[in-house]
Amino acid sequence: MEHGLDDYTKDGTVDLKGKPVLRSKRGGLRACSFVVVYEVFERMAYYGISSNLVVYLTKKLHQGTVKSSNNVTNWVGTIWLTPILGAYVADAHLGRYWTFVVASVIYLSGMSLLTLSVSLTALRPPICKNANVENCKEASTLQLAVFFGALYTLAIGTGGTKPNISTIGADQFDDFHPKEKAHKLSFFNWWMFSIFFGTLFANTILVYIQDNVGWALGYGLPTLGLVISVAIFLAGTPFYRHRQPTGSPFTRMAKVIVAALRKWKVSVPNDPKELHELDLEEYAKAGKFRIDSTPTLRFLNKAAVKTGSTDPWMLCSVTQVEETKQMLRMIPILISTFVPSTMIAQINTLFVKQGTTLDRQIGNFEVPPASLAGFVTLSMLVCVVLYDRFFVRIVRRWTKNPRGITLLQRMGIGLVFHIIIMITASLIERHRLSVARQHGLVEKGGQVPLTIFILLPQFVLMGAADAFLEVAKLEFFYDQAPESMKSLGTSFSTTSLGVGNFISSFLLSTVSHITKKHGHRGWILNNLNASHLDYYYAFFAILNFLNFIFFLGVIRFYVYKAEVSDSMEVLAEELKGMRLREPNQVSEH
Repeated sequence: MEHGLDDYTKDGTVDLKGKPVLRSKRGGLRACSFVVVYEVFERMAYYGISSNLVVYLTKKLHQGTVKSSNNVTNWVGTIWLTPILGAYVADAHLGRYWTFVVASVIYLSGMSLLTLSVSLTALRPPICKNANVENCKEASTLQLAVFFGALYTLAIGTGGTKPNISTIGADQFDDFHPKEKAHKLSFFNWWMFSIFFGTLFANTILVYIQDNVGWALGYGLPTLGLVISVAIFLAGTPFYRHRQPTGSPFTRMAKVIVAALRKWKVSVPNDPKELHELDLEEYAKAGKFRIDSTPTLRFLNKAAVKTGSTDPWMLCSVTQVEETKQMLRMIPILISTFVPSTMIAQINTLFVKQGTTLDRQIGNFEVPPASLAGFVTLSMLVCVVLYDRFFVRIVRRWTKNPRGITLLQRMGIGLVFHIIIMITASLIERHRLSVARQHGLVEKGGQVPLTIFILLPQFVLMGAADAFLEVAKLEFFYDQAPESMKSLGTSFSTTSLGVGNFISSFLLSTVSHITKKHGHRGWILNNLNASHLDYYYAFFAILNFLNFIFFLGVIRFYVYKAEVSDSMEVLAEELKGMRLREPNQVSEH
């Protein structure tokens, strides 16, 4: 059976052998289902470790509040920063699929070693019943080396899987096919919705197993889940569409910046057509997109000014210049997401630590402190559904925007939520401390006679904030990145979380150190009943407010990139015009 051009995808996707793919055979919702199922299990594995890690470091490795919290945020920070490396390897060398497969093997190795380290008694210090961890025997250098070696091996693995899996999912939809484009518009909402089922399982069932049954089973189950998820992903291989690696995005961007700097004295012509650009045919043959010159970041246009040299470090095409501009324009937006990412880091550290000081009994059942993170997930799931099914439909009647509101407006609402969250957390902690004082629990520590569920508002609000900020952030960085730099664009959202965790470590250590000066007790101690987390959270609320002001300033100058599919239609029309003109020119001669 012969197939027409319309039967093939128009976005440059191919099979693993580099051949064009039939729309009916590969991609779409069927291919995406394998990717989404993988992510459900993978998130179960990741959150099965990260949600309760601060409790393991405190109870089993005998580390104090600041040290255990910083070890968690440093590791989580690394987890979220390594995707930059994974995106580079995918875009420049191996492609998304093979980068993902290799990284999965590393990820599984780290998970297996971690399960081994919590299972063998020789790889952890002896059990200590003392309430003050300072009086317990510390873990040996070997025990710490095995445990953290496993954690950071796992982090390298996620660096290759994280930026590529969501991009592989989005690649299954053709932007130039109306039905597939419609599916892709809500893809990121349902992507987040699906993966948080895995998170919910980790924050409830796995956390309970770790606290009440044992860490060996608690870590063994997510390891098994990861094995299953990789097998499911590989099973979907015959159905995937792939994008071929197009060279290092960092090198392409560096060439533009270097060329512009080397020609800093050269003036930019008023007519953009005088700038260097490849023929339309070149882009069409490669399935790439030509981008017209824009007046923003005008200095970089110097890279495309013709001076007689064809050295790629002296002369770049207009499209290459515009791709670089698109990535650079997103950097201020990226910076504005660092502070809310720092707030997210509190969920698995100080929020969990607060939970350990409260009454966790419901009849004979004891609630694991880390399981409250499950309410972040539930809240987010509910908010994403309400947003997608009701809010968008109502608002787009007025805005005429298919998304209801712009991605930056959605992010802005999330930032406001973060201010409210930290004010709420500060007030709840103030109440907890007042009850601790009333019952004489400040000096000796111990459990405060308040239910752990007083912490629910800050967890539920965090989920609502994620439904706005985190979903919009992932979609924004994917959507606004150039087609050839999608993996790097996606890694911007993970970079935000990584930097946020390192900022959390820095702030926790700095504030702890500064507030202990001149004989003061300090805001953050091992005994939380004698600490002042209420002040610390109030400081965070102020930080979020200042960040929101910065965000409002940044978005005033942000210019959204042109709709790609529209530019492709223009490209097709121009090519058609060129082909019509060519026969006329021949007949004239």
